[in-house]
Amino acid sequence: MADDVLRRVPFGGSDGPRTVVTGGAGFIGSWLCDALLEAGGEVICIDNLLTGSLENLRTALSSPNFRLLEQDVSDRVVVRGRVDCVFHLASPASPIHYQRHGIATLRAGSAGTINALELAQRNDARFVLASTSEIYGDPSQHPQTESYWGHVNPIGPRSVYDEAKRFAEAVTMAYRNAEGVDTGIARIFNTYGPRMSTDDGRVIPAFIGQCLSNQPLTVAGDGEQTRSLCYVSDTVRGLLALAASSEAGPFNLGNPDEVTMLELAWRIRALTGSESEIVHVPLPQDDPRRRCPDITLAGDRLRWAPTVSSEDGLGRTIDWFRRRDGRARRPLSALGAQGGHPNGRPRGRGATGSGDRVRARELALTGTTEAPASSMRIPDQAEDPR
Repeated sequence: MADDVLRRVPFGGSDGPRTVVTGGAGFIGSWLCDALLEAGGEVICIDNLLTGSLENLRTALSSPNFRLLEQDVSDRVVVRGRVDCVFHLASPASPIHYQRHGIATLRAGSAGTINALELAQRNDARFVLASTSEIYGDPSQHPQTESYWGHVNPIGPRSVYDEAKRFAEAVTMAYRNAEGVDTGIARIFNTYGPRMSTDDGRVIPAFIGQCLSNQPLTVAGDGEQTRSLCYVSDTVRGLLALAASSEAGPFNLGNPDEVTMLELAWRIRALTGSESEIVHVPLPQDDPRRRCPDITLAGDRLRWAPTVSSEDGLGRTIDWFRRRDGRARRPLSALGAQGGHPNGRPRGRGATGSGDRVRARELALTGTTEAPASSMRIPDQAEDPR
């Protein structure tokens, strides 16, 4: 069974909470939408589909309590009716995506965060910012606590994402202190699981994709740099626990089970049964040498801790990639949206797809008589996430 926090979100009216998730068509955002729908109430996803995907929303779009509004939060946010909680996740989040869409990333973290905060302010709603461990840059403190200010290059190749999130945290605290908005900040560490893309530059889907196709495993540098990897259902539980509290944060959400990239490569190679050779490639500029959260504060204040082991989580993720690559995908079609785009790509200005016009079209899918392998409710540790 799912955790109590997933089944009951203690905010909202008598007919259940009405929650907005910006960036809800993304990897973590889509899992969050599914969890909120399972908990009860209505979910409104706002996404311009720059890096999000309709494929991630197959289960959510089959629910009568779910709506998808195609809007660019950097322009403005238009939601009719009451709103009880706003989760702000909208942003390119992988290195390839935020370096390709640098201006859009900065706008999502600045104007987008302000627009989402003002939506919460207008509705007297709880606001949860999905920030990032990139706040800490290449840290000199290990493990990283929330009191650590970070070691960040403000003009490096990762800076558009790092500084967008640092500004987002600053403006979130400003609205809390100056305007009385009920805000909470989560600093999300490396998260993985089903629905990730193999071509966005993140290490786990890259390693899995290479192993499943018996291509060389490309390990950056000497492979001794570390990451701590948290399964997506644990991250979502943390976001919901923060939303259900009155805490301001920031809170680290991650799994302190630290692993080197070379060890991770060997582990995924063994789990997939691959014969891929391991090759070393140059280390990217400003790539953090160590990354591991201190989650004491989240444990004490939110009663949250990760429960899915890396072996279990990696196994589920590998199984999902195998099923995804082995099944024929159904075509996605959009109805009720004038000028819709069934391939899930926005039109208009390159990065944001909306130009000077905000499009708020409700999309619905047909032909989803059964839940595909890529859609699932949030599992407990022992569950297979199908």
